[in-house]
Amino acid sequence: MSNFFLSCLYSLLGGLGYTLICNLRGRLLILSSIGGTIGLTVFYLFSLSGNDILQSFFATIAISIYSEVMSRICKTPVTIFLIVGVLPLVPGGGLYYTMEYCINGNIPMFIEEGLHTFFIAGAIAVGIILVSSVVRLYYRIKASVSKKVRL
Repeated sequence: MSNFFLSCLYSLLGGLGYTLICNLRGRLLILSSIGGTIGLTVFYLFSLSGNDILQSFFATIAISIYSEVMSRICKTPVTIFLIVGVLPLVPGGGLYYTMEYCINGNIPMFIEEGLHTFFIAGAIAVGIILVSSVVRLYYRIKASVSKKVRL
């Protein structure tokens, strides 16, 4: 249990460090860092599934929803919240081990680890695209309904 809280704390601190490098100031500094903590919390909540690809997918959906909501509240681009939020989910270890197996000539492990890392990255991308598309569709429908009401 303490490992969960430490991971969330480290995610928050890592997000804060990244936002400082990107010159975010004021309330955006904290608000954008919270996205990574939310994502990691959802990632750990779905650990019962035993599938880290699904965990990454649902965590990315949570981060994307948070990013869309906060961008509307703060009147800033979604990417400010999205990039910082997704950083803890990026499969850096998988990329490292994929390249290590490639360099060492361990082709079966290279393919296995490479595909696994590719699927995690794909789950992250699909989660972002799914939420972004739903939000965009919602606002288009809302705009077309409001046009019809005016007529």
